[in-house]
Amino acid sequence: MNSVQGLLAASVISIQNSCFTYPACQNCLSRLILDSRRFHCLKCGCTGKAKDVSHRYRLSLKIADTNDLFDITVFGSCLDPFFGITAENLQRYIQGFNQLSGETNTESCTRALVHAVETCFIGKKFIFGV
Repeated sequence: MNSVQGLLAASVISIQNSCFTYPACQNCLSRLILDSRRFHCLKCGCTGKAKDVSHRYRLSLKIADTNDLFDITVFGSCLDPFFGITAENLQRYIQGFNQLSGETNTESCTRALVHAVETCFIGKKFIFGV
C-alpha cells in the first residue's frame, strides 16, 4: 500500500511476532525464498545469488485507539529511526553477532531484540498512516 488513506492515533498493545526483517525482492518488495546459494521471488520471478539479498523491516503490531483494536503491519524504512539502523544492517549485525559468539541457537539474540522492540513500542502512542 503506497498511499495513505487516513491517519490513526493509537497505542501499541503488543508485538505480534519476533521476526522484524525479511529478505525482500528488490523489484516488488515481496518475501524471497532463499536456499544456501540462490533466492527466488514467487511474485515476480526475480532470481539471484543469496549473498545479494537485501532485507526490509516488517513489524506486526496489535494497536488500540479509544474504541477499537487493530492488527497492523508496518513495513520499510520508516522504521529506520526507531531501530537506529537499516534493516539490511540490522540483519548483518545479528548474523555477525551470532558468528562471533559461536551461537548455533539464535534464541538469546532474538530474545534481546524482542525485549528492546517491546520496550520501544509497547504502551507508546503513534500516528499510523492507513
